[in-house]
Amino acid sequence: MHDIETLVIGAGAVGLAIARELALRGREVMVLEQHGLIGSETSARNSEVIHAGIYYPAGSLKARLCVKGKEQLYRFCAENGVGFERIGKLIVASNNDQLEQLEAIRRKAAENGVSDLVFVDRDSLKRSEPDLACTGALQSPSTGIVDSHGFMLALQGGLEANGGQVVLNTRVARLERLAQGGYRVHAETDGADTYALTCKELILSAGHGAPQLASTLQGANPPPRYLAKGNYFKLQGKAPFSKLIYPVPEPGGLGVHLTLDLQHQARFGPDVEWVETMDYRVDPARGERFYAAIRRYWPGLADGALVPDYSGIRPKISGPGKPAADFRIDGPADHGLDGLVALYGIESPGLTSALAIADFVAEMIATKSQSAIFSD
Repeated sequence: MHDIETLVIGAGAVGLAIARELALRGREVMVLEQHGLIGSETSARNSEVIHAGIYYPAGSLKARLCVKGKEQLYRFCAENGVGFERIGKLIVASNNDQLEQLEAIRRKAAENGVSDLVFVDRDSLKRSEPDLACTGALQSPSTGIVDSHGFMLALQGGLEANGGQVVLNTRVARLERLAQGGYRVHAETDGADTYALTCKELILSAGHGAPQLASTLQGANPPPRYLAKGNYFKLQGKAPFSKLIYPVPEPGGLGVHLTLDLQHQARFGPDVEWVETMDYRVDPARGERFYAAIRRYWPGLADGALVPDYSGIRPKISGPGKPAADFRIDGPADHGLDGLVALYGIESPGLTSALAIADFVAEMIATKSQSAIFSD
């Protein structure tokens, strides 16, 4: 017998979505979170954008789960009173060479099942977004924005309404595989008390900490971890555009783009800064680089209009100069460890994909459970 049937490590958007889905399917679920608040790392430090699924390689987990998760997220927010807006975005070309890149982006999006992109010429853009400087743009009507913390609170509520629980201020120190099946999770509380819990199934959704925790289990074979910091700067004054504005993507990210929150306050970012430690401080000097990037599509940006806002750190599994890695979701078929699902590199579009990732993981668990029943 185990203390709990299913233990989820990490109460970010993805961990909570997985826990809720498993609870809805009748499992006994507990979530352990090292911080005193749910979703206080990657899930709370992003652009809060509901992505359409445009940029990712066809057939990749990012492409499939983003496109599916986007529609699930819109429905979930509408049904659970979570703030969102299907605001749309423009991917803008600053020169004629980038117009060709827009066409390549549209083809890639269509391969992913995103068929609603519309090309908008410069004259039309001048009428709808007079402050925007570009040679043309792709409009994505299914891109939106969401209250990420409201989303996570609703996930937690759904989990608890179905018998699950979230335990905060509990840091998992190491994992141990049990000879008779299942896992022992060694944890520490804020008061430095230590204890262990056993579980039949273990879901490792610990973001930045997932590779290190998995390394304590022989055979888990986690990937390396890299940290890519993204800094955001807030615009003082009224937002100049009615939609999100994205430049053509750059290596490592989607460029310094303009996003709007649900109050239509504008912020710019993130940039890409490879770091070694989890330091969220925003260096005001980095803002100087933002001005030149933003003025390619908004030449009217005034000097001194940007102030440091916040930063996030992407839990990457591919390093500088390497192509962006796909989501990595390892189940027993990948590592041979029964009852373990480990998630790595869940960066953007992880928030958009959270509900679809939850379905994916739940099916992994259900398939393995069915196999065990039939083999018995």
